[in-house]
Order: sequence, then C-alpha cells, then structure tokens
Amino acid sequence: MTLPAGWTARRPTLDDVPAILTVVHAADTFAVGYPDFDAEDVRDALTAPFVDMTRDSWLVTDPDGAAVGWAILSNPTGVGREFVEVYVDPERAEELRAALLARLLDRVAERAAERGLPDLTARTAVFAPETRWAAELAEAGFTRLKRYVRMTRSLADLPAEPAPPPGVTIRPLRADDEADLRLFHRIFDTAFRDTPDYEPVEFDPWRSQLPSYAKIWDEWFLAEVDGAPAGALQSSDQALDQDLGWVRTLSVLPAYRRRGVGAALLRRAFAVYAAKGRTGAGLGVDLANPTTPVTLYRSVGLVETRWTDMYERSVPARIVG
Repeated sequence: MTLPAGWTARRPTLDDVPAILTVVHAADTFAVGYPDFDAEDVRDALTAPFVDMTRDSWLVTDPDGAAVGWAILSNPTGVGREFVEVYVDPERAEELRAALLARLLDRVAERAAERGLPDLTARTAVFAPETRWAAELAEAGFTRLKRYVRMTRSLADLPAEPAPPPGVTIRPLRADDEADLRLFHRIFDTAFRDTPDYEPVEFDPWRSQLPSYAKIWDEWFLAEVDGAPAGALQSSDQALDQDLGWVRTLSVLPAYRRRGVGAALLRRAFAVYAAKGRTGAGLGVDLANPTTPVTLYRSVGLVETRWTDMYERSVPARIVG
C-alpha cells in the first residue's frame, strides 16, 4: 500500500477504539448524514467471532498519529460470505479506500485457502453519496447485487394499538426461559429459509453471537395463532442515538403469512417504543426478499427514507505471502 509521507498502516488494538471512532464518524456523516457507530460498535467489530485483529483489520494514521482510515473484515457466522468494510476520512484520505480494499481482498483470498475453499464471496455496502466508492468497487471486480431500503415512521401520531386479528395473540419473549429462546430461534430460522441470502445458524451459536445492542428483551415478541407459534420480532437499541426504536428482524412462518401476524407484531413494538418515549421507529428491508415485506411495512405507516446498495464479487483462494 502506497501512503503519503509520514502516514503509517498498522494493525489496530482496543486502545485505538476512540481514534477509529473518529474516522468512522467522519465517514458516516458523509455517507448517511450523521454518526451511525459508537465505541461499543467498534469494540464489538474488533472482538467479534471469526475476527482476528492482528490479521483482519488495518488502521492508517497521519504523521500526527490521527486515524484517517480503518478497514476490517467480518463474518458473523464463520461460514459463507465475507463482509469488507472500509472507512476513510472523506476530506483527507478518500484516495486510500481502494488500497485498503485491496488489502482486505488479499485477506479474503487467504481466508478461503485456510478454510479449504476454492473461493469466497466478498460483499460491501454503498450509500447514495458514495459515487467514488461505487466506481472503485466496479474497478475491483464487484457488481451491484441488490438494494436495501431504510424505512421509518414518527411515533408522535401513533394511534392506539388495535386489537390483533381473531386468533392472533402477541406476548413478550421470556428471555430467562430457554424453551422460549429456542422457540424464537426456530421461528426466525424457519421463516428466513426462503430468503436468498440466509445462512442458517444453530441455536447455541446464534445465542452466543447476539450483539449486546440486540438484547433489549422487553422489546422482543412472539406471536401465536390459535395457540400455535406463528411469528417473532427482535428489536435492538442500535438507533437510540436517533431516538428510534429499531426492528432488527421480523419473522412470520409461511403458513401464517398474510393473516395480520406481522402487522400485529409491528404495532405492538411501536406501542412499546412510544411508551418508552422514542420519537420514531425504523427498520431495514431487503428489496430482493421474495415475501415483499415493503407492502406490509407501508401498511403500518413506515416510509422509505434512504437506500443502500450491496456489491459483491468472488475472491479465489490463494496464500498471500
């Protein structure tokens, strides 16, 4: 990697979290208009399962030691595709992004070889203002795969929660009850198996890999239809800095779709968010999802506010010397 005079690239440590956060905030503000990461998010990324700080991440600093670029791989399940994330200070270090991407792709190639695979799929996201990044990805062999949409609604005008459809009941998850957690996981796992990108994870790894920001247990709900398990909703506090309640996953079993289960879960979540004083609610949706959830989300007052494109390429396995 060619760097300006006096700039250095090295492996980060947990002591670098505040410096990394500074560059991530600069990158986020350019991409989405506000900081979208906090120190805990940086620490979680550096210490996530299947991430080795000494091999899977790079930090670039200027002659004064200020962070200007950070790159890291992630693979939440340890199987399937790798995610490459490259953050740079948009005013000082935009030209570093392609070079940091190349470093990460070398590491993906190495990880493929280590796992005995012929290749691995690498993915990364592009926000609307990041036109240069999109062009650099295309030059590096990536192609645009699909689009995600962020949807939000105000809770200031939230009507009273209507009664669920006949036979549908919504209740909070009992987080201290392993049977309830296993039921939640079974619903989630079954419901997502007909989506093209889902990578199944067994219960124990799923529970151990839940990030700290997802464990808002009183905002997790289970739905039943005539006493039978039908759906589940997982919230997180990842958007609290924007005063939003956040729906992380919404799962409805195929046999119970289009029967009002998903809408009832969302309305219960919105009511709980509002009772806690949140000013809005939001979620992200994959437009390639064959269940076309955008229609459901619009029906409960959510509207599109931002898009993100996902780019992808295959990386052949090789040992990087």
